[in-house]
This record gives sequence, structure tokens and C-alpha cells, in this order.
Amino acid sequence: MTPELDEAPARLQARVPVARFRHLLAAEWIKLWSLRSTYWVLGVGALTVIGINVNSAVSNADRLAHQTPWSPDRPDFPDRSEFSFDPLTTAFVDPAWQMFMIITAAVGAIAVFGEYSSGLIRTTFAAVPDRQAVIAAKMTVVSAVMAALGMLVSGTSFAVTQMLLRDHGGLSLGDPGALRAVAAAALLAPLCALVGTAVGAVVRHAAGSVVTIVALLLLVPVLFQGERFRWVKEIGNAMPLSAWERLVTNPERAHDLGKYPLTVTEAWIVYGAWAGVAVTVAALVVRRRDV
Repeated sequence: MTPELDEAPARLQARVPVARFRHLLAAEWIKLWSLRSTYWVLGVGALTVIGINVNSAVSNADRLAHQTPWSPDRPDFPDRSEFSFDPLTTAFVDPAWQMFMIITAAVGAIAVFGEYSSGLIRTTFAAVPDRQAVIAAKMTVVSAVMAALGMLVSGTSFAVTQMLLRDHGGLSLGDPGALRAVAAAALLAPLCALVGTAVGAVVRHAAGSVVTIVALLLLVPVLFQGERFRWVKEIGNAMPLSAWERLVTNPERAHDLGKYPLTVTEAWIVYGAWAGVAVTVAALVVRRRDV
């Protein structure tokens, strides 16, 4: 056999194109939107969250319009509802945004465990042996999509609810705490999506991932809300839900936050810490565990 024939396989192998990160981003984008459930889940979830907030604003506007406001000239009149009403809370109703947390986290988890359950992950890793690059591309696409969705839902909820409450103290983005609240609600979506991605990489099962997400994002903060022991409250403060609740609180009404409250700076740190831990866990698990 001639030397030229011996070198042919090596030359052919050298010509095989290497997948660049932009190619991985494009592939993950196609995977995410190739499922019809993605459109339905995100679309219905966004409309539901906005709808709940808008309904809260409509109900409050109607109640306040037919209510005699409190006046210092009538100290015997006990109803101070309009005087103490906080319009910012109508844009960030707890049940609506808690549901949004689960939806975005579930989509992040599906992006990972969906490939494992279907076996597509073997083809992916065969084509791209660099597993960390694959998971990095997946998390980048998921978090970018959720960030856009979060901005849309948060901005729309704030704009519509405050417009409906314009005659009852409706706020603008220039009012204290308003822009912070909108940004915190918008960033909650990609944060929970990253957490969901990490959970999906660890659990790799649909039901198990959803149960873990609900327990981690909603149940744990409720369990650690007592103020008798500081360490209990601090664990609760370290959860994304607690950080979000602190960031969307109107600073002009944040007078009684209880014992051991989160500061605004600490709440942002919680956001960053959870995002960093989620990325690290997903990368380590995908690299070390077999498909």
C-alpha cells in the first residue's frame, strides 16, 4: 500500500467541520421551538399571568371607585383602604408569578430531560463530544427566550394595571421601586428556567423534575418562613421566591418587613447565586454522568 493511500483517511478526517458555538445555539433554538408544546405552554402561561394581574387591577379600581375614601376630617370613619392601597401589588400578584415560575422552570427542565428520554442526547453528544458546550448553548438559548418572555409579561402587566389604576394612584416607571420591580419580575423567568435546566439534568425524568421544581421553588420558601429562629428565616431568605417578593415591594411601603428581612442588595445577590449554582450543577452533571 502506498504512503498516499495511508494518509488519505487522515486528510479526510481533518476536513470534517467542527461545530462552533453559534452552530450549537442554532441547533438548540430549533430543538426548543420544534415542540408545539413550547408555544402553547409559554403563550398560555404568559396570558394567564397578565390576565390575573389585570383582573386584580380591575377589581381594585371598581372597589375604590365606589368607596368613600378615608379623610382626616372624619377620624371616626374606619375605612382607610384607598389611603393605604398599593397599586404596585396589582402588577405582581403572588399566585400569578408563582405559577409563572413553575412554567418557566418546567420548560427549562424539558429542554434537558426531553433529550434524555427520547435518546436524542446520544446523537447530540456523538456529533458534539464537548458536553459542556452543548449544555452551555442549551442554557443560553433557554435563558434568552425566557428573558424576552419575562420582559414582555412584566412590562405588560405593569403598564396595563397602572393604566387601569390611573385614578387611584397608578404608578409610572419613574416612581420609586417601579423599575426595580419590573426588572426583578422579568429576570425571574430566566432564573427559574436555569434552575429547571439544572434539575432536568440531575433528575432526567418528567414527573420527578416537575415535583422537584415545585418543592424547590415554592414549598421550601414556605417551610422556612418562621421568625423564631434566625437560621430558619435566613434559609427562607435565600430562596428565589423570597428575593423576588422583596424586590417587588414598594419602597414607600416597606415599613414592616418582620424580623431578619432581606435587603434589596441581598435579594439581587440571591438571584445571581442561584443562576450561578444552576449553571455549575448542570455543567458538572452532564460532563460526569453517562447518557
